[in-house]
Amino acid sequence: MTLGRPIAPGLDPLREPIPGLPADFPTPPQVAESGDPFSDLRILVVVSQLRRGDPQRIEDVTDRLNAAYLDWHFSRRVVTDALVALAADWMADYRNVAGILLDDGPYGATVTIEDSPRVDPWFVLHAETLVGRCRASLAEFSRRDRITGDG
Repeated sequence: MTLGRPIAPGLDPLREPIPGLPADFPTPPQVAESGDPFSDLRILVVVSQLRRGDPQRIEDVTDRLNAAYLDWHFSRRVVTDALVALAADWMADYRNVAGILLDDGPYGATVTIEDSPRVDPWFVLHAETLVGRCRASLAEFSRRDRITGDG
């Protein structure tokens, strides 16, 4: 076979995709980890939508997360760790524990989100911080030569 032109460094422009090839690729399942900004962001989004002023079982919050993000798995421990971190951040910002209250209820551990106008803006700011951490993590990953980070 004869080549149309000699080989040189660099990639020629790609052809149009072949009709019938998938445009959207499935993503592998993710196991949520404590302290991971991608996990924490998803937890924050669901927690920010909980009914305010009433205790919600952490087990139910975990189930809601697993139903909302089918390609992720959230354990109760990871959700609890994220809620403890949120409660600590609330305490640091407002010097009270009423904003995000963790407690033991008759059916297991619960979380209660304060029913006040200061909660929504706080969640938004916290989400923006987590998005920044996610982007920083992705940027760091893209700079590595190898997945092990030794490049």
